[in-house]
Amino acid sequence: MSELVLSTKNLSKRFPVGRSGSFVNAVNGVDLSIKRGEVLGMVGESGSGKSTIGRTILRLTDPSDGEITFDGQDITTLPTKLIRPMRKDMQMVFQDPWSALNPRMKIGDLIAEPLRIHFNMSRSECNDRTEVLAERVRLSADFLNRTPSALSGGQLQRVCIARAIATNPKLIVLDEPTSSLDLSVRAGILELLQELRAETQAAFLFISHDLGTIKLISDRIAVLYLGRVVEEVPKDKLFSDPSHPYTQSLLSAHLPSDPNETLQRLTLQGEIPSPINLPTGCSFHTRCPVAINSCQSNVPEADEISPGHLVSCLRLKDGQNIIRRDLK
Repeated sequence: MSELVLSTKNLSKRFPVGRSGSFVNAVNGVDLSIKRGEVLGMVGESGSGKSTIGRTILRLTDPSDGEITFDGQDITTLPTKLIRPMRKDMQMVFQDPWSALNPRMKIGDLIAEPLRIHFNMSRSECNDRTEVLAERVRLSADFLNRTPSALSGGQLQRVCIARAIATNPKLIVLDEPTSSLDLSVRAGILELLQELRAETQAAFLFISHDLGTIKLISDRIAVLYLGRVVEEVPKDKLFSDPSHPYTQSLLSAHLPSDPNETLQRLTLQGEIPSPINLPTGCSFHTRCPVAINSCQSNVPEADEISPGHLVSCLRLKDGQNIIRRDLK
């Protein structure tokens, strides 16, 4: 069995803007890979294309260009009728559990729904499996007869996770699953996800804008800017040795755990360009403190500067990719 569960090559997604003939360039040439039992974290500002990537690799929305390979099969252009049987092997946990669940269904029926759709189970087998799943995500059997309105946000997210693991999927996309939860509840959800990853050996794509959360759960991290991966790196090396100027500025905005620690911000000038009218060359050059003329016209290729550490920056060649503190 291949260790590689998912890979994308030059994945792009554009959305038309009314009848103007213009497009929102949400995802722009993304290459990713996730192995069995691995957690790939994906981080970036709002609007960087994180959620669109998650939905596109699951074919919840069709790609505009590029290739998606899932479990050794090219699913880029598979019709819906052929994708549907594969849904049991690729699941998603959405950001907002309140809108992800039917408010009129009981919790037991919500957890059992994927089982009824994908497996030929008897009612008693389905009920037994539903109770096991609820217990696995630390919900007692008492919750199964309740409706979503009777549960808290953290409990609802556990229901969503139970639904996602019900079919023993090979890939789970988690789209900011803890962002709407308070810190104490968030810690419990992350602990649960770590346990489930170890048990199921499913590949996780964990999408978040929170660097602390990404650091806790990920093996590797992909940093996005304007729909492009600008740096992909093992978790520990990202926080100790960020190489792309955007990654450096993103990390400097993260609040340290020690309230007495001195903040060292790298403040960027200007606004994020419109995804309708992307900059030429490097997409970050309009805000980059170390950009030079060639950054305006040349799209940087991803260079592997150490094992598993890929960076797309033209300033790597002359060693001027590090933002000095006196440039902020």
